[in-house]
Amino acid sequence: MVMTVEEQIARLTTLSSADLREAWARLTASPVPRISPSLLRLALAYEIQARAFGALSRETTRKLDQLATAKTKTSAVSPGMRLVREWGGKAHVVTIGEDKVIRWNEREWQSLSEVAREITGTRWSGPAFFGLKRKLAA
Repeated sequence: MVMTVEEQIARLTTLSSADLREAWARLTASPVPRISPSLLRLALAYEIQARAFGALSRETTRKLDQLATAKTKTSAVSPGMRLVREWGGKAHVVTIGEDKVIRWNEREWQSLSEVAREITGTRWSGPAFFGLKRKLAA
C-alpha cells in the first residue's frame, strides 16, 4: 500500500534519530546533514513534498538565499522591459516580451546569463551584467 504525502509526513514524528538518518539517506541519496532530529524531520517533510508536488523554482530559491544573506538584491524582469548594456564599444539591447521571452540579436534566449555569456564570451550573472543585481549597503 502506498502512503499519501500526509501519511508519510505524519510517520516522521514516530521515527528515531537513526531511522530519520536512514530515511534521509534513502530519500536523497546524499550525506545526512548534521542537524537535530527535529530539523531533520522538517527537512525530510520538505523533500517528501517537493518530490510529490514539485520543488521551489530557481527564482524563488535565489530570492530566499538573497533574503537570508542580505548581501544583494535582484530586480525581476517584467514584460516590456528593455535592458541596455554597453560592451566592447557597442550598445546591446535586450527586450523582455509580453510573453516574458528574452530577445536579443533577433533571437530568443532562455536567460539573461546566456545573453551575457554570448556578448562577453565568459560566464556572467545575467542580472548582474544588465544591472538588475545590486549589492546592498553593509
